[in-house]
Amino acid sequence: MTIVVLDGYTLNPGDLDWSGFQALGELIVYERTAESEIVERAANADMVLTNKTPLSAATLEQLPKLRYVGVLATGYNIVDVTAAKERGIVVTNVPAYSTHSVAQLVFALVLEFCHRVQRHSDSVLQGDWARSIDFSYSVSPLIELKGQTMGLIGLGQIGKQTSLIAQAMGMRVIASGSGRSVPEPVEGIAWVSLEELLQQADFVSLHCPLTPATNQFINAERIALMKSTAILINTARGGLLHEADVAQALNDGRIAGAGLDVLTIEPPKSDNPLLHAKNVIITPHIAWATKEARARLMEVASQNARGFVEGVPVNVIG
Repeated sequence: MTIVVLDGYTLNPGDLDWSGFQALGELIVYERTAESEIVERAANADMVLTNKTPLSAATLEQLPKLRYVGVLATGYNIVDVTAAKERGIVVTNVPAYSTHSVAQLVFALVLEFCHRVQRHSDSVLQGDWARSIDFSYSVSPLIELKGQTMGLIGLGQIGKQTSLIAQAMGMRVIASGSGRSVPEPVEGIAWVSLEELLQQADFVSLHCPLTPATNQFINAERIALMKSTAILINTARGGLLHEADVAQALNDGRIAGAGLDVLTIEPPKSDNPLLHAKNVIITPHIAWATKEARARLMEVASQNARGFVEGVPVNVIG
C-alpha cells in the first residue's frame, strides 16, 4: 500500500507525526505540490491525502492505481467527487474537528473590536501611558458584550458552540439560516429571518456553507440592513462576502468593522480591496489550526484511512 500526502505542511508543520498512516503502508509526504506535479508524484499511489491540492476529473483519470482520497479537511470541493465515484475511488473527509477552535477565534476577533488589546499595548509600549497625566486612558471606544446581540447565520456545530460562548458573555443570541428553512429550536437562541437578524445584530457571525445560493450573499443590499455600529465576523468561507461591497461599506462607515479569517482567494492578491479597507482585522485562515484541532484532524484522517483498508470506510463523501 503506497500512501502519498500531497500537501502535508499545512496539517503538520513538524509538531505532529504521521504514525497512523505509516502503520498502513509506505508513506511519502510532500510539504507542498503544484498542480503540474500531482500526476507524477501520485502515479503509484493507492491512497492520496490532500488538504488544498485539487484533484480534478482530468487528474484522477491519470491515476489508474488510485483507490482512496483522504481529504485532510472538512470541505471537499477540491476533489471532483463525481469523477472519483465513477472510477471507484472512495473519498473521505474529516468533519467537526475544529468546532471549539473556530468558535474561539470568533471571540478573539469580537474581543479585539471590544478592547483593541494590541492597539492599547502598542500605545503603552510607545510611551503614551508614561506621558499620561491620568492613571487610565483609551485610544478607542470600549465595548461591553453583556446585552449586545450576537447574530449567527448558520447554526451547525460551530454556530452552536459560538452561541454558548456568547450566552456566557451575557449576550442575546439570534440566529438565521442563509435560506428560509427553520431548524429545531435551540435553548437560548431566538430564530429570526435573515433580514431581522441583519437589522438587529450588533455582531453578525457567519457559519454557513458556501453554495451557489450563498455565494457573495453578504453584499451591498444586505449590508444596507445592518446597523452602522455592527461588526461583521467571517470564519466560514471567504466567498460568502462580496468583498468589494464589504470594503466599500467599511470605508463609508456603513458598518463599524469586519473581522475576517477567510478570503475568496487564499493567499489573497495584493489588490484585494479588503486589505486596504478601514476597521478591518484579517487573520490568515488560522481558526482551524490550533495544535489540538490539527491533532484531532490527524487522528480522524488516519482512522478514515484504516477503515478503508479494513473494508469498513467511514466519513465517506458521495
